[in-house]
Amino acid sequence: MSTVQRIAKNTAVLLVAQVASYLLSFFYMMYTARYLGPANFGVLSFAIAFTGIFAVFGDLGLQPLTVREIARDKSLAGKYLANLSLMKVILAAITFGLIASVINLMGYSRETVQVVYLLALSVVLGAFTQMFYSIFQAFERMEFQAVGQMINAALVLVGVIIAVNEGLGIYEFAALYVTVSGIVLGYSFSLTRLKFSNRPSVSMSRWMRLDWSFWKATLREALPFGVTNMFVSFYYYVDTVMLSVLQGDVAVGWYNAAYKIALTLLFIPGALNTALFPIMSGLYKSSREFFGLSFERYFKYMVILGIPIGIGTTLLASRFVFVVFGADYAESTRAVQILVWSIVVTFVATPFATLFSTANKQSIVTKVTVFGTLLNIVLNAVLIPKYSFIGASIATVVSTSIYLVPYYAFSVKIGHKIDGRKIISTLVKVIISSGLMAVFVVHLNALSLTILVPSAAAVYIALILALRGIDRQDKDFAKSLFR
Repeated sequence: MSTVQRIAKNTAVLLVAQVASYLLSFFYMMYTARYLGPANFGVLSFAIAFTGIFAVFGDLGLQPLTVREIARDKSLAGKYLANLSLMKVILAAITFGLIASVINLMGYSRETVQVVYLLALSVVLGAFTQMFYSIFQAFERMEFQAVGQMINAALVLVGVIIAVNEGLGIYEFAALYVTVSGIVLGYSFSLTRLKFSNRPSVSMSRWMRLDWSFWKATLREALPFGVTNMFVSFYYYVDTVMLSVLQGDVAVGWYNAAYKIALTLLFIPGALNTALFPIMSGLYKSSREFFGLSFERYFKYMVILGIPIGIGTTLLASRFVFVVFGADYAESTRAVQILVWSIVVTFVATPFATLFSTANKQSIVTKVTVFGTLLNIVLNAVLIPKYSFIGASIATVVSTSIYLVPYYAFSVKIGHKIDGRKIISTLVKVIISSGLMAVFVVHLNALSLTILVPSAAAVYIALILALRGIDRQDKDFAKSLFR
């Protein structure tokens, strides 16, 4: 199987899994929010955000480093798996201890503290699952991770439906996350033993001993990834925590309802990045020319996909909120219209982050992420007291947009400049196509969403093709994928 075909296979598998997982997640979050109401949904959202901030201590950047190094040298798999298993036990204890200590110092109610404890257990179990997912990614068996993601989402949905039908409370909803995390961990562990234990490169037995020199070198190399992930976690979750402290549970519920709609759109760059990361890691050593081409195509496709999604979501935000969460969350509409543009920027920025990480320049991502996160915290501190969750939405968009300038500058510096004329040409075609699509949406807004959304997408695709936004090189690339 050629490199391009491997990208196609891995992307297709993960894209299907991501779509399925996000659809399932969409429904269980919808049922959860509608059933619990804005206040209790705010408590659960706070617990997820609070524990999410500390989740980085359960990994410290080991997951992406493991994928990169094993993708380059499969013989390292057993060594990494054995040593990481021992590291994770220590890191899990530290993570839970930090979460428990900090939440008890913040003066929250007993109910909120207990919900946080349960979500902390889920985070710890998830850290071990990610270790096994690293093996699946490095060996390019993305279907195993895809099934795990779908199992996770499906079990949570089933659990939420049962909890709603039985009239259970917020504790049971939190406990559901722990139970499902344990089941998915069991699946990933069992599959690793079943599918990889017969490979000498993945055998753990010869490495099951403390290797302090390996630990030291690995943790030092993983640290930039870990720092980046820490600030990314802060970036995504600190606004929820600050809203909880400054504005209360209802504001958190409204904000997170909006955020969930916006974040659902990230399955596209998420699937592509997971598939491309191990491939580009190998290409950086074996074919710099195709490495650069993959980055260029990745960037172009994210622009073509991101902008129309932003425009369409902005126009239809009120309808999305009402259909998904109901009238109690009408206040979330303005937040959706703002937050979706942070997702558009994320589409465009993700190829740069992948470029730097696969080219051993992860420290660039770390520096930019640190700056963006600190800016986000400052903006939240200024805007939340005056504008509540709308202020948090604005802070997210502004701080996300800041990433693009240094990312582009650093890409030029390391020799992977994207031709400015190509960027402008693509943007013009995308903006014209998106604008005409917007006219279509406004004039036919009375249609059902199930008809309007696919129709608008079809109109946009037809227009971008007519304007030759997809060029001959793209078509050749696509033919290689399907071949």
